[in-house]
Amino acid sequence: MTQINSSLLPNGLKDLLPPEAEKEAHIINFLMQEFSKFGYGRVKPPLVEFEESLLSEGPGKALARHTFRLMDPVSQRMMGVRADTTAQIARISQSRLGDETRPLRLSYAADVLKVNGTQLRPERQFCQVGCEMIGVDTIQDDVEICLTALNGLHKIGVENLSIDLTIPALVDDLFQAFNIDEQTQENLNKLLQKRERDGLKKIKSEITDCLVGLLDASGVASEAIEKLQKVNIPDEGKHNISNLKDVYQELMIALKAYELTNINITIDLVERRGFDYQNGISFTLFSSQSRGALGRGGRYLIAEGESASGFTLYMDSLLEVSTITLDKNEKSVPQGSDWEEIKQLQDAGYQVSRVK
Repeated sequence: MTQINSSLLPNGLKDLLPPEAEKEAHIINFLMQEFSKFGYGRVKPPLVEFEESLLSEGPGKALARHTFRLMDPVSQRMMGVRADTTAQIARISQSRLGDETRPLRLSYAADVLKVNGTQLRPERQFCQVGCEMIGVDTIQDDVEICLTALNGLHKIGVENLSIDLTIPALVDDLFQAFNIDEQTQENLNKLLQKRERDGLKKIKSEITDCLVGLLDASGVASEAIEKLQKVNIPDEGKHNISNLKDVYQELMIALKAYELTNINITIDLVERRGFDYQNGISFTLFSSQSRGALGRGGRYLIAEGESASGFTLYMDSLLEVSTITLDKNEKSVPQGSDWEEIKQLQDAGYQVSRVK
Protein backbone atom coordinates (compact mmCIF):
# COMPACT_ATOMS: atom_id res chain seq x y z
CA MET A 1 0.00 0.00 0.00
CA THR A 2 1.30 3.43 -0.94
CA GLN A 3 1.88 5.62 2.09
CA ILE A 4 0.06 8.95 1.87
CA ASN A 5 2.02 12.09 2.72
CA SER A 6 -0.10 13.79 5.41
CA SER A 7 1.32 17.22 4.51
CA LEU A 8 0.26 17.00 0.88
CA LEU A 9 -2.55 19.41 -0.05
CA PRO A 10 -4.75 19.52 -3.18
CA ASN A 11 -3.60 21.70 -6.08
CA GLY A 12 -4.34 25.36 -5.53
CA LEU A 13 -4.54 25.10 -1.73
CA LYS A 14 -1.84 25.93 0.82
CA ASP A 15 -1.15 26.57 4.47
CA LEU A 16 -0.50 30.16 5.45
CA LEU A 17 2.20 30.18 8.13
CA PRO A 18 3.72 32.81 10.42
CA PRO A 19 4.41 35.61 9.75
CA GLU A 20 2.31 35.64 6.53
CA ALA A 21 -0.93 34.72 8.33
CA GLU A 22 -0.40 37.55 10.80
CA LYS A 23 0.43 39.97 8.00
CA GLU A 24 -2.73 38.98 6.11
CA ALA A 25 -4.89 39.61 9.19
CA HIS A 26 -3.16 42.95 9.75
CA ILE A 27 -3.73 44.05 6.14
CA ILE A 28 -7.39 42.99 6.27
CA ASN A 29 -8.02 45.00 9.44
CA PHE A 30 -6.24 48.01 7.94
CA LEU A 31 -8.30 47.83 4.75
CA MET A 32 -11.57 47.46 6.68
CA GLN A 33 -10.76 50.65 8.58
CA GLU A 34 -10.09 52.50 5.33
CA PHE A 35 -13.31 51.20 3.76
CA SER A 36 -15.33 52.29 6.80
CA LYS A 37 -14.19 55.89 6.19
CA PHE A 38 -16.33 55.79 3.03
CA GLY A 39 -19.32 54.43 4.97
CA TYR A 40 -18.99 50.69 4.24
CA GLY A 41 -20.30 48.36 6.95
CA ARG A 42 -18.81 44.89 7.30
CA VAL A 43 -20.84 41.71 6.77
CA LYS A 44 -19.88 38.06 7.17
CA PRO A 45 -21.86 35.61 5.00
CA PRO A 46 -21.68 31.82 5.57
CA LEU A 47 -19.16 29.61 3.77
CA VAL A 48 -21.88 27.47 2.15
CA GLU A 49 -25.46 28.12 1.07
CA PHE A 50 -28.26 26.22 -0.59
CA GLU A 51 -27.53 25.98 -4.29
CA GLU A 52 -30.70 27.74 -5.41
CA SER A 53 -29.90 30.88 -3.40
CA LEU A 54 -26.13 30.97 -3.98
CA LEU A 55 -26.49 30.49 -7.73
CA SER A 56 -29.63 32.56 -8.27
CA GLU A 57 -30.09 35.27 -10.92
CA GLY A 58 -27.38 37.90 -10.94
CA PRO A 59 -23.72 37.32 -9.98
CA GLY A 60 -24.48 33.85 -8.56
CA LYS A 61 -25.73 32.43 -11.85
CA ALA A 62 -22.62 33.63 -13.66
CA LEU A 63 -20.40 31.88 -11.10
CA ALA A 64 -22.06 28.45 -11.29
CA ARG A 65 -19.22 26.82 -13.24
CA HIS A 66 -16.69 27.87 -10.56
CA THR A 67 -18.70 26.49 -7.63
CA PHE A 68 -18.13 23.32 -5.60
CA ARG A 69 -21.32 21.46 -4.70
CA LEU A 70 -22.06 19.14 -1.79
CA MET A 71 -25.07 17.47 -0.22
CA ASP A 72 -26.40 18.78 3.10
CA PRO A 73 -26.87 15.62 5.24
CA VAL A 74 -29.52 17.38 7.36
CA SER A 75 -31.90 18.75 4.72
CA GLN A 76 -30.80 16.43 1.86
CA ARG A 77 -30.56 19.51 -0.37
CA MET A 78 -27.63 20.52 -2.56
CA MET A 79 -25.39 23.30 -1.27
CA GLY A 80 -22.60 25.34 -2.87
CA VAL A 81 -19.31 26.58 -1.44
CA ARG A 82 -18.88 30.24 -2.33
CA ALA A 83 -16.56 30.90 -5.24
CA ASP A 84 -17.05 34.66 -4.96
CA THR A 85 -18.48 36.75 -2.13
CA THR A 86 -20.36 39.21 -4.35
CA ALA A 87 -23.22 36.77 -4.98
CA GLN A 88 -23.82 36.50 -1.24
CA ILE A 89 -23.74 40.28 -0.81
CA ALA A 90 -26.37 40.52 -3.54
CA ARG A 91 -28.60 38.03 -1.68
CA ILE A 92 -28.17 39.84 1.65
CA SER A 93 -28.98 43.20 0.08
CA GLN A 94 -32.19 41.85 -1.46
CA SER A 95 -33.38 39.92 1.61
CA ARG A 96 -32.04 40.79 5.06
CA LEU A 97 -31.26 44.39 4.05
CA GLY A 98 -33.90 44.79 1.37
CA ASP A 99 -35.62 47.68 3.17
CA GLU A 100 -32.43 49.62 3.91
CA THR A 101 -31.92 53.02 2.28
CA ARG A 102 -29.97 53.00 -0.97
CA PRO A 103 -27.18 53.24 -1.81
CA LEU A 104 -26.30 50.44 0.61
CA ARG A 105 -22.56 50.13 1.30
CA LEU A 106 -21.21 46.78 2.49
CA SER A 107 -17.66 45.43 2.93
CA TYR A 108 -16.35 41.92 3.53
CA ALA A 109 -13.29 39.73 4.03
CA ALA A 110 -13.92 36.07 3.26
CA ASP A 111 -12.18 32.98 1.91
CA VAL A 112 -13.49 31.55 -1.37
CA LEU A 113 -12.99 28.19 -3.07
CA LYS A 114 -13.03 27.71 -6.85
CA VAL A 115 -13.32 24.50 -8.85
CA ASN A 116 -10.31 25.42 -11.00
CA GLY A 117 -7.50 27.93 -10.95
CA THR A 118 -6.14 29.72 -14.00
CA GLN A 119 -2.67 30.02 -15.47
CA LEU A 120 -2.17 33.45 -13.94
CA ARG A 121 -4.08 32.60 -10.76
CA PRO A 122 -3.55 28.90 -9.94
CA GLU A 123 -4.78 29.36 -6.36
CA ARG A 124 -8.22 27.85 -5.79
CA GLN A 125 -8.65 29.04 -2.20
CA PHE A 126 -7.80 32.59 -1.19
CA CYS A 127 -9.23 35.47 0.80
CA GLN A 128 -11.27 38.14 -0.94
CA VAL A 129 -11.50 41.62 0.55
CA GLY A 130 -13.82 44.15 -0.98
CA CYS A 131 -16.79 46.50 -1.03
CA GLU A 132 -20.16 46.52 -2.76
CA MET A 133 -22.44 49.53 -3.24
CA ILE A 134 -26.03 48.49 -3.90
CA GLY A 135 -28.44 50.86 -5.64
CA VAL A 136 -25.95 52.91 -7.67
CA ASP A 137 -26.97 55.10 -10.60
CA THR A 138 -24.41 57.89 -10.96
CA ILE A 139 -20.93 58.41 -12.37
CA GLN A 140 -19.76 59.47 -8.91
CA ASP A 141 -20.83 56.07 -7.52
CA ASP A 142 -18.61 54.30 -10.06
CA VAL A 143 -15.73 56.62 -9.21
CA GLU A 144 -16.20 56.04 -5.47
CA ILE A 145 -15.71 52.31 -5.96
CA CYS A 146 -12.50 52.89 -7.97
CA LEU A 147 -11.21 55.44 -5.46
CA THR A 148 -11.98 53.29 -2.41
CA ALA A 149 -10.01 50.38 -3.88
CA LEU A 150 -7.04 52.49 -5.00
CA ASN A 151 -6.89 54.43 -1.73
CA GLY A 152 -6.91 51.19 0.27
CA LEU A 153 -4.10 49.70 -1.82
CA HIS A 154 -2.06 52.87 -1.47
CA LYS A 155 -2.52 52.92 2.32
CA ILE A 156 -1.14 49.37 2.69
CA GLY A 157 1.96 50.36 0.78
CA VAL A 158 1.32 48.95 -2.70
CA GLU A 159 3.51 50.87 -5.13
CA ASN A 160 3.35 51.51 -8.90
CA LEU A 161 -0.43 51.16 -9.04
CA SER A 162 -2.51 51.26 -12.19
CA ILE A 163 -6.20 50.87 -12.99
CA ASP A 164 -7.38 49.52 -16.34
CA LEU A 165 -10.91 50.63 -17.28
CA THR A 166 -13.18 48.58 -19.53
CA ILE A 167 -16.81 47.88 -20.40
CA PRO A 168 -17.24 44.06 -20.48
CA ALA A 169 -20.64 44.19 -22.18
CA LEU A 170 -19.62 46.57 -24.97
CA VAL A 171 -18.43 43.94 -27.46
CA ASP A 172 -21.63 41.89 -27.01
CA ASP A 173 -23.68 45.05 -27.50
CA LEU A 174 -21.82 45.64 -30.76
CA PHE A 175 -22.43 42.05 -31.87
CA GLN A 176 -26.13 42.61 -31.36
CA ALA A 177 -26.12 46.00 -33.08
CA PHE A 178 -24.40 44.57 -36.17
CA ASN A 179 -26.49 41.38 -36.04
CA ILE A 180 -23.42 39.08 -35.95
CA ASP A 181 -24.12 35.32 -35.99
CA GLU A 182 -22.84 33.05 -33.19
CA GLN A 183 -20.04 31.42 -35.18
CA THR A 184 -18.62 34.76 -36.26
CA GLN A 185 -18.92 36.03 -32.69
CA GLU A 186 -16.85 33.09 -31.48
CA ASN A 187 -14.17 33.74 -34.11
CA LEU A 188 -14.06 37.44 -33.33
CA ASN A 189 -13.83 36.82 -29.57
CA LYS A 190 -10.81 34.54 -30.06
CA LEU A 191 -9.06 37.14 -32.19
CA LEU A 192 -9.85 39.92 -29.70
CA GLN A 193 -8.53 37.87 -26.81
CA LYS A 194 -5.24 37.33 -28.68
CA ARG A 195 -5.16 40.96 -29.85
CA GLU A 196 -4.78 39.81 -33.46
CA ARG A 197 -5.43 43.03 -35.34
CA ASP A 198 -4.52 41.61 -38.74
CA GLY A 199 -6.76 38.61 -38.19
CA LEU A 200 -9.68 40.88 -37.37
CA LYS A 201 -9.23 42.88 -40.57
CA LYS A 202 -9.42 39.69 -42.64
CA ILE A 203 -12.98 39.03 -41.48
CA LYS A 204 -15.42 40.58 -43.92
CA SER A 205 -18.02 42.23 -41.70
CA GLU A 206 -19.35 45.71 -40.90
CA ILE A 207 -18.21 45.28 -37.30
CA THR A 208 -14.55 44.75 -38.17
CA ASP A 209 -13.52 48.42 -38.42
CA CYS A 210 -15.28 49.17 -35.13
CA LEU A 211 -13.49 46.35 -33.27
CA VAL A 212 -10.12 47.26 -34.77
CA GLY A 213 -10.75 50.85 -33.66
CA LEU A 214 -11.43 49.69 -30.09
CA LEU A 215 -8.27 47.60 -30.16
CA ASP A 216 -6.18 50.50 -31.45
CA ALA A 217 -7.61 52.80 -28.78
CA SER A 218 -6.31 50.62 -25.94
CA GLY A 219 -3.63 52.29 -23.84
CA VAL A 220 -3.10 55.38 -21.71
CA ALA A 221 -6.54 56.75 -20.83
CA SER A 222 -5.99 60.35 -21.98
CA GLU A 223 -4.89 59.15 -25.43
CA ALA A 224 -7.50 56.38 -25.60
CA ILE A 225 -10.35 58.83 -24.99
CA GLU A 226 -9.22 60.91 -27.97
CA LYS A 227 -8.90 57.86 -30.24
CA LEU A 228 -12.36 56.60 -29.25
CA GLN A 229 -13.92 59.81 -30.58
CA LYS A 230 -12.81 58.72 -34.08
CA VAL A 231 -14.25 55.18 -33.85
CA ASN A 232 -17.60 54.75 -35.58
CA ILE A 233 -19.52 53.20 -32.68
CA PRO A 234 -23.27 52.52 -33.15
CA ASP A 235 -25.83 54.16 -30.90
CA GLU A 236 -26.06 51.02 -28.70
CA GLY A 237 -22.50 51.65 -27.49
CA LYS A 238 -22.24 55.44 -27.49
CA HIS A 239 -23.87 55.85 -24.07
CA ASN A 240 -21.33 53.51 -22.46
CA ILE A 241 -18.42 55.31 -24.14
CA SER A 242 -19.77 58.64 -22.87
CA ASN A 243 -20.03 57.20 -19.34
CA LEU A 244 -16.48 55.91 -19.56
CA LYS A 245 -15.20 59.36 -20.46
CA ASP A 246 -17.11 60.91 -17.55
CA VAL A 247 -15.79 58.27 -15.11
CA TYR A 248 -12.23 58.92 -16.25
CA GLN A 249 -12.54 62.69 -15.81
CA GLU A 250 -14.22 62.40 -12.39
CA LEU A 251 -11.66 59.81 -11.25
CA MET A 252 -8.83 62.18 -12.14
CA ILE A 253 -10.41 64.82 -9.90
CA ALA A 254 -10.89 62.35 -7.04
CA LEU A 255 -7.34 61.00 -7.23
CA LYS A 256 -5.97 64.55 -7.13
CA ALA A 257 -8.03 65.30 -4.02
CA TYR A 258 -6.59 62.20 -2.31
CA GLU A 259 -3.04 62.98 -3.52
CA LEU A 260 -2.93 59.80 -5.63
CA THR A 261 -1.76 61.48 -8.80
CA ASN A 262 0.98 58.89 -9.49
CA ILE A 263 -1.56 56.17 -10.38
CA ASN A 264 -1.65 55.17 -14.03
CA ILE A 265 -5.06 54.99 -15.73
CA THR A 266 -5.44 52.92 -18.88
CA ILE A 267 -8.37 51.84 -21.05
CA ASP A 268 -8.84 48.48 -22.79
CA LEU A 269 -12.35 48.01 -24.18
CA VAL A 270 -11.76 44.53 -25.59
CA GLU A 271 -10.67 43.07 -22.24
CA ARG A 272 -13.39 40.85 -20.75
CA ARG A 273 -11.54 38.01 -19.03
CA GLY A 274 -12.36 37.72 -15.33
CA PHE A 275 -15.56 39.77 -15.60
CA ASP A 276 -18.14 37.01 -15.10
CA TYR A 277 -21.11 39.25 -14.25
CA GLN A 278 -20.07 42.91 -14.68
CA ASN A 279 -21.85 44.73 -17.51
CA GLY A 280 -21.12 48.43 -16.88
CA ILE A 281 -17.95 50.45 -16.29
CA SER A 282 -15.46 47.96 -14.81
CA PHE A 283 -11.77 47.82 -13.97
CA THR A 284 -8.75 45.71 -13.12
CA LEU A 285 -6.14 46.78 -10.58
CA PHE A 286 -2.44 46.17 -11.16
CA SER A 287 0.98 46.86 -9.71
CA SER A 288 4.14 46.51 -11.77
CA GLN A 289 5.53 44.48 -8.86
CA SER A 290 2.83 41.78 -9.16
CA ARG A 291 2.68 38.96 -11.71
CA GLY A 292 -1.10 39.29 -12.06
CA ALA A 293 -4.09 41.40 -11.11
CA LEU A 294 -4.51 42.65 -7.54
CA GLY A 295 -8.27 42.81 -7.91
CA ARG A 296 -11.24 43.58 -10.14
CA GLY A 297 -14.45 45.50 -9.91
CA GLY A 298 -17.26 47.21 -11.74
CA ARG A 299 -20.96 47.68 -12.18
CA TYR A 300 -23.43 44.81 -12.45
CA LEU A 301 -27.09 43.93 -12.04
CA ILE A 302 -28.48 41.91 -9.15
CA ALA A 303 -31.89 40.29 -8.80
CA GLU A 304 -34.92 42.42 -9.70
CA GLY A 305 -32.73 44.64 -11.89
CA GLU A 306 -31.14 46.72 -9.11
CA SER A 307 -27.79 48.16 -10.14
CA ALA A 308 -24.68 47.66 -8.01
CA SER A 309 -20.96 48.34 -8.21
CA GLY A 310 -18.11 46.88 -6.24
CA PHE A 311 -14.60 45.50 -6.19
CA THR A 312 -12.70 42.50 -4.87
CA LEU A 313 -9.03 42.45 -3.85
CA TYR A 314 -7.05 39.20 -3.76
CA MET A 315 -5.18 38.81 -0.48
CA ASP A 316 -2.65 36.29 -1.81
CA SER A 317 -1.54 38.88 -4.37
CA LEU A 318 -1.53 41.71 -1.83
CA LEU A 319 0.76 39.76 0.49
CA GLU A 320 3.39 39.77 -2.26
CA VAL A 321 3.34 43.52 -2.90
CA SER A 322 2.20 45.24 0.30
CA THR A 323 5.04 47.00 2.11
CA ILE A 324 3.07 47.30 5.35
CA THR A 325 5.06 45.94 8.29
CA LEU A 326 4.15 44.22 11.54
CA ASP A 327 5.44 46.10 14.55
CA LYS A 328 6.72 43.31 16.76
CA ASN A 329 8.26 44.06 20.12
CA GLU A 330 9.56 40.65 21.15
CA LYS A 331 11.35 39.64 24.33
CA SER A 332 12.51 36.22 25.51
CA VAL A 333 12.62 35.11 29.13
CA PRO A 334 14.12 31.90 30.54
CA GLN A 335 12.03 28.89 31.54
CA GLY A 336 10.86 29.19 35.12
CA SER A 337 10.42 32.97 34.94
CA ASP A 338 7.91 34.45 37.34
CA TRP A 339 4.39 34.83 35.86
CA GLU A 340 4.10 38.35 37.30
CA GLU A 341 7.30 39.32 35.48
CA ILE A 342 5.90 37.91 32.22
CA LYS A 343 2.62 39.81 32.67
CA GLN A 344 4.45 43.06 33.38
CA LEU A 345 6.41 42.70 30.14
CA GLN A 346 3.21 41.91 28.22
CA ASP A 347 1.47 44.94 29.74
CA ALA A 348 4.43 47.03 28.57
CA GLY A 349 3.73 45.94 24.99
CA TYR A 350 6.14 43.02 24.57
CA GLN A 351 5.43 39.65 22.99
CA VAL A 352 6.97 37.34 25.56
CA SER A 353 8.30 33.87 24.79
CA ARG A 354 9.76 31.45 27.32
CA VAL A 355 12.93 29.75 26.05
CA LYS A 356 15.22 27.09 27.42
